[in-house]
Amino acid sequence: MKFRDEITKKVKGGTIKETLESFIENDSIPATAAKFLIAIFALGPLVFVGSAVPGIISLLAHTNSSREYSKKQISDAFYNLKRRKYVEIVQEGDEKIRIRITGRGQEKIKELCFESLAISKPKSWDKKWRVLAFDIPTKPKIYNQARNALRQKIKNLGFFQLQKSLWVYPYECEEEILFIAEIYKVQNYIEILEVKKLLNEEKLKRAFSL
Repeated sequence: MKFRDEITKKVKGGTIKETLESFIENDSIPATAAKFLIAIFALGPLVFVGSAVPGIISLLAHTNSSREYSKKQISDAFYNLKRRKYVEIVQEGDEKIRIRITGRGQEKIKELCFESLAISKPKSWDKKWRVLAFDIPTKPKIYNQARNALRQKIKNLGFFQLQKSLWVYPYECEEEILFIAEIYKVQNYIEILEVKKLLNEEKLKRAFSL
C-alpha cells in the first residue's frame, strides 16, 4: 500500500504495522468496531472471492482476534466506513472484489496509530538516556496544534520533562517520535539525542524506577 510504504520509508522498523497489529490484538485498548475494521483493512490488502457484501461482513465477523464484535456491529461499522468514504469496494474481474483504503481513510489510520502508539520497554535498561528537544514555531496556527499534541502525547508515553521543551526517556523511542513528527510535519523542529550521562540522572532513575 502506497501510504504505508511512504511512511515506512521515513519511520524505521514498520511502526505503522506494529502499532496496527498491537491495536487489533490488544483488547485492553478501547476500540470501536469501525476502528477495528479500518486497522484490518490497512494491514491488507483484502481480496474476497465473490462480490456479495454480506459475505464479506460474515468473514470479517469471524476474524481471528482477541476482540469480539457482533455481526451487526461489524456490518454497521463497514457501511459507516464506506458511507464516510474511508474505504471503497473495487471490483477485480467477475469473481473478486478488493477493499481499498481511500485518501480520507489514510488520514483516519494516522489518527488511529497516533492514539494507539506505545513504546515497548525492554527487560533491562541499556543505561542510555534518550533526550527529546523540540522548538516548534508558534505560527502558523497548525504548528501550535502540533506542539500541543506532541507535548501531550510524550507525556502520555511517560517522558520526563527536564526543561520546558526538553524531555527524557530511558528506552529506545526514535521510531515512535519520528512517527509522531511525521503526522504533524514537524520533523525539522525536533532532535533526539542519546546520552550516557546526565547531571541529574539520579532524579530520573527514581522517576523511572531504574
